[in-house]
Amino acid sequence: MRATPIVQQILSKYEGETPGVKANLCRILMNGELGGTGKVIILPVDQGFEHGGARSFAANPAAYDPHYHYQLAIDAGLNAFAAPLGLLEAGADTFAGQIPTILKVNSANSLIPNAALKDQAITASVDDALRIGASAIGFTIYPGSSAGLDMFEEISAMREEAAAKGVATVIWSYPRGEALDKNGETAIDIAAYAAQIAALLGAHIIKIKLSTDHLSLPEAKAVYEEQKIDISTQAARVKHCMDASFAGRRIVVFSGGAKKGADSVYDDARAIRDGGGNGSIIGRNSFQRDRADALAMLSELVNIYKGNE
Repeated sequence: MRATPIVQQILSKYEGETPGVKANLCRILMNGELGGTGKVIILPVDQGFEHGGARSFAANPAAYDPHYHYQLAIDAGLNAFAAPLGLLEAGADTFAGQIPTILKVNSANSLIPNAALKDQAITASVDDALRIGASAIGFTIYPGSSAGLDMFEEISAMREEAAAKGVATVIWSYPRGEALDKNGETAIDIAAYAAQIAALLGAHIIKIKLSTDHLSLPEAKAVYEEQKIDISTQAARVKHCMDASFAGRRIVVFSGGAKKGADSVYDDARAIRDGGGNGSIIGRNSFQRDRADALAMLSELVNIYKGNE
């Protein structure tokens, strides 16, 4: 596998990284239908932890089987497949080497009381990632939670260990907690802040949500208005989040959120593409559809990211 000039340029921006980390990033960037383009689509299946089996998979019962997700990611020509340890272990041997995987190493669940601090438990290790052949670990942080600083310390330590062992790090940076209301969780100033935090923590790939044009923090609002930062469209907001990610020197993917109509999914992808984002990490909007519909939708997303739509 020879890296394309686009991929070589992306990797050159990770100046402090080991050859092992860059090799694993290269595997993700060069895999699948978008391989070599600098664009990526990743299938994440961590929703069973977060929402339970029925809420996650009953809409498409075939998706209860971990092998279904491996095969969907492979057949759709995606760049990578992300999931918690148990799910990846259930297909690690059958699908070894067929799709780069990302081991989600921390998780939460919806049974925790609402009054509890927003936090996640560490549920896997860097050595687990090595054992099952994963290219990266994935870790969620909650900027805005009182537990956020502990999460920063946890991922800092795990990222150091992972880099030393040649494993890349993906950070899910999801603003959530006592400091934020619902509007604040998706406000553009908070989304860009979350991207900046993930970059500063050393994320090789940053995962954030698409944002609204709401401005949550009064101090930030004053700057946005004074500097006339364009947040009027989704593409402009994506560009702003890329600016916050070291001026686009880090790979940034945007989550698909809850299941919605295909046209909305396509509109999101066009905005990500036009704003300079690297791609989508799309779970429920793919595996909660039946296989044929999911493959058709993912094929259309590939076309969009290739600039054919």
